[in-house]
Amino acid sequence: MKKQKSKLFKVAAPLMCTGLLFGCSNNTEDVDSTSNPAVANAESLSTIGNQEVASVISEKVAYSDEDFYSEWDNATSIKLNGDSATYEGDGGVVIDGSTITIRTSGVYEISGKLNDGQIHVNAEDEETVQLILNGVEINSSTYAPIYIENAEKTIVSLEEGTKNVLTDGEKYVYENSDDDEPNAALFSKDNLTINGSGTLIVNGNYNNGIASKDELRITGGTIQIDAVDDGLMGRDLVAVKDGNITIKAGGDGIKSTNDKDSSKALIAIEGGKFDIESANDGIQAETSLLIADGEFAITSGGGSPETIETNENNRMAPPGGMPSSEMTPPAEADLNAAATSPETQTETETAAETEEVTGSTKGLKASVEVAIGGGSFTIDSLDDAVHSNNSITITGGDLKVATGDDGIHADTSILTKGGSINVTKSYEGIESKTITIADGEIHVNAVDDGINVGGGNDSSGRDFAATENTEENLLSINGGFVYVNATGDGLDSNGSISMTDGTVIVNGPTNNNNGSLDYDQNFEISGGLLIASGSSGMAMATSEESTQNTIMMTYPETQTAGTLLHLEDSEGNTVITFAPDKDYQSVVISSPLLTKDASYTLYSGGTATGSESNGLFSDGDYQGGTSVVDFTVSDTVTWLNETGVTEANTGHGGMGGPGGAGGNRGDMFSNLDEETRQKVQSIMEQERSGVITQEEAQAQMEELGVELPQRGEPQEQNKQ
Repeated sequence: MKKQKSKLFKVAAPLMCTGLLFGCSNNTEDVDSTSNPAVANAESLSTIGNQEVASVISEKVAYSDEDFYSEWDNATSIKLNGDSATYEGDGGVVIDGSTITIRTSGVYEISGKLNDGQIHVNAEDEETVQLILNGVEINSSTYAPIYIENAEKTIVSLEEGTKNVLTDGEKYVYENSDDDEPNAALFSKDNLTINGSGTLIVNGNYNNGIASKDELRITGGTIQIDAVDDGLMGRDLVAVKDGNITIKAGGDGIKSTNDKDSSKALIAIEGGKFDIESANDGIQAETSLLIADGEFAITSGGGSPETIETNENNRMAPPGGMPSSEMTPPAEADLNAAATSPETQTETETAAETEEVTGSTKGLKASVEVAIGGGSFTIDSLDDAVHSNNSITITGGDLKVATGDDGIHADTSILTKGGSINVTKSYEGIESKTITIADGEIHVNAVDDGINVGGGNDSSGRDFAATENTEENLLSINGGFVYVNATGDGLDSNGSISMTDGTVIVNGPTNNNNGSLDYDQNFEISGGLLIASGSSGMAMATSEESTQNTIMMTYPETQTAGTLLHLEDSEGNTVITFAPDKDYQSVVISSPLLTKDASYTLYSGGTATGSESNGLFSDGDYQGGTSVVDFTVSDTVTWLNETGVTEANTGHGGMGGPGGAGGNRGDMFSNLDEETRQKVQSIMEQERSGVITQEEAQAQMEELGVELPQRGEPQEQNKQ
């Protein structure tokens, strides 16, 4: 056996700028969709197209000068005195006990305390009313403390250095039994703006915190809301320029509600700090949610569960019919130092059942589009962290999410053109009918599939048995850096995969019922660096139609996590040095450094120095490894085992042959009798749950005359 020592060198810069150095730009201007059909198609499915999110917001949302705080004078002064009030000035004020009614437009400065009363705005001239809250406390046991019934626009200004408190009771008394408004401690039937630098504390004990039946704008202030139901609501628009907003809500944190006009119900956020704890959705837009910047900490539905249920229908059905609900995959290794490992799984309610009982519990949610251009996000959600019933576009920002369902889910399309996405815990990491990665740094940690292209609506990831495989289902990787740690399939497409550039590292499953790569039609690669390690039972390589060469190595035994694999050419130049995070028995490597008819050597073990990121080494020495196989790249895909180059399997175990073959997992043991099928099922369940090793499972199956096909061995009909 040959021992090896070689010098590592920088892998081609176009590959490694995102993979190791993370030096590639996250600016969408660097992504040329005109020369990339996949990106152009993804942009066509998005409402923002190829525009910057901030530009789209500026086109859709207008602010007037009066929306921003300015010095005021000639105000009518209203002094609250417990059970009554007085006023000075020219404004139209009517005082009836503890009810203060403002009847005309103008500027009103309010201070003092109402023990049980209300500020009622009913401006007959229907122009702008400005309320300067200059240290007020308004309590109302039976109604909204501030009720804006009629005004063209109302501006609530929070005076610098003041604390202002609005508190309502648990039950409202309406004039008519059919009335249901107001229903918030600060309620406006018309446009509402909040500005200034003071503090507003809202205790919504009856229903909602702050609500506008028209448009709601916030340009400043510290706002703290504790609401029985929704925290902050705008029917036609919620727009935030700046502010420090803390919400604790028994319903949604922030929401828009107009479901009658598709041009409205937008939520547009350009800045500010948000700390949201909601029983239901954190931020929910009836149409689109556009975020250009801001700092977000969101916990929805109590946060992600400690353990995440998996629907075994999404895995290969064991022999004998439907899978056992007790099948539990082993815990996986750490994603990296900043991300926890996938959890072992137990039986809990499904996402659909949870939503039926408790309502939607997503972090960011929109019916039409979620578009993120910047900002920092820490999201911990029971359901999807980021969700759209249509499309999601991410061009920038820093997202760290943990979820009990999908990290990022869109029913139609997901496009990333920049930013950093770190899914620390999820059922499936990223899921949509089409997923296009043009740029950005993505880390995914999933108890099932890492990146899943399928289709269908919410919760589709938990029932992919019914997913239709179509040519429209496409995972397209055109740049950026992608790291996947998955208990299920690493990259899974119920259609095709295309890769033209970027770096992709997959630490896939350790069980043989899933594969690091899984596709139904083809996986064409023409550029970039791909490394996919994992189990061998369902392993696939790239398609023969590819223009970039690939090797697939299957080891005779499972390799221990962290065991280096080193690939170099005949001149001693490094192709890759990589340490998988998990046990593995197969590895797929595709690189522009793999040249047809050139000779290479694959080593195992040893040590490496230099820079390391996500298991990939550069700029250092490799030594002490053992030569596993010498080979020559003979075709677009070169199949290897320890004996050298082998033939590709075209049956179930040889999934990566021309065009792929991946759709018939349930037919793997179709020729077995029922008794043998049940025994095989039991063996597979024990192997998946960690009771026995893969080698022990293989030996027990061989005793039954059944063999799990391994890459590099001819596929034979299983027989007794």
